[in-house]
Amino acid sequence: MFIQTEQTPNPATLKFLPGREVMARGVADFTTPTDAEASPLAHRLFAVDGVTGVFFGTDFITVTKAADQDWYALKPAVLGAIMEHYLSGDPVLERQAEVEEEATGDEDDEIVKQIRELIETRVRPAVAQDGGDIIFRGFERGVVYLHMRGACSGCPSSTITLKNGIENLLRYYVPEVVEVRPVA
Repeated sequence: MFIQTEQTPNPATLKFLPGREVMARGVADFTTPTDAEASPLAHRLFAVDGVTGVFFGTDFITVTKAADQDWYALKPAVLGAIMEHYLSGDPVLERQAEVEEEATGDEDDEIVKQIRELIETRVRPAVAQDGGDIIFRGFERGVVYLHMRGACSGCPSSTITLKNGIENLLRYYVPEVVEVRPVA
């Protein structure tokens, strides 16, 4: 098994590409070892000393490290945990694990439909290339609320991505949008 790695804009996060599907649908974000109990893979990764976050996308895994750790020392252990998981035959998520989905509601609102479509077709693929994900949380009085996850969460350039990238894109295509704000 050959696992590729890619740097992300977030220096605390690396993207691992195992060469196979990680999540069949949705994404999963684990920010504590307790969260990881629903995932044998995330549990293995949190067992590596220095891992502080795990995120699963369609075909990638992003791992976030503690500030006092060095990727040079941590990367081989993370690669080993991923390989061990796939060789074990264990599932990525247990059946009962919940996959976080986007907020629902306002489905009849044409503006919300347009915003969601732009996020799905233009924003999410670009953010996924950097090892992260973005979730639509709402639209109220001209403000779009988005939740950033994976490599994007805590990334030094996430504010620039939100304001200069996503906000400009949405304002261009949807004149009713006046601002984009991050939410937890």
